Amino acid sequence: MKAHIGVDEKTKLIHTVIATPGNTADCTMLGRLLHGRERRVWGDKAYFGMGSVIAQAAPRAKDLTQLRASVKHPLSAMEQGFNDMRSRVRARVEHCFGVIKCVFGWRKVRYRGLAKNGNRLMITAALCNLYMVRRQLA
Repeated sequence: MKAHIGVDEKTKLIHTVIATPGNTADCTMLGRLLHGRERRVWGDKAYFGMGSVIAQAAPRAKDLTQLRASVKHPLSAMEQGFNDMRSRVRARVEHCFGVIKCVFGWRKVRYRGLAKNGNRLMITAALCNLYMVRRQLA
């Protein structure tokens, strides 16, 4: 099973959770992860070249996915700098995965079947949101 999550960049709260089989590519879930009111979309290199999907799902969003290098076209120093800057923002988003894995112990799936594990993932994402805002709630 693979967990795809959509996270707000400022609050670090999860707004979308999708559970798919492990062989599903990340880029195929991008349209379902966006809610349409985004201003910026940050993604890793798996989402490179998905500008048309971003424009369709969130028309006002700016595509800030990381640039991908190839053997024939290595990244320049300026493009590397852009990727480094984008990685700092993405690290905030990846914090949710750290909380889900380390605090709530989501290392392996527990049940057989995608539906049961998907339900467990939704509950864990809700608990992760509560964990992220625990100081504001206290």
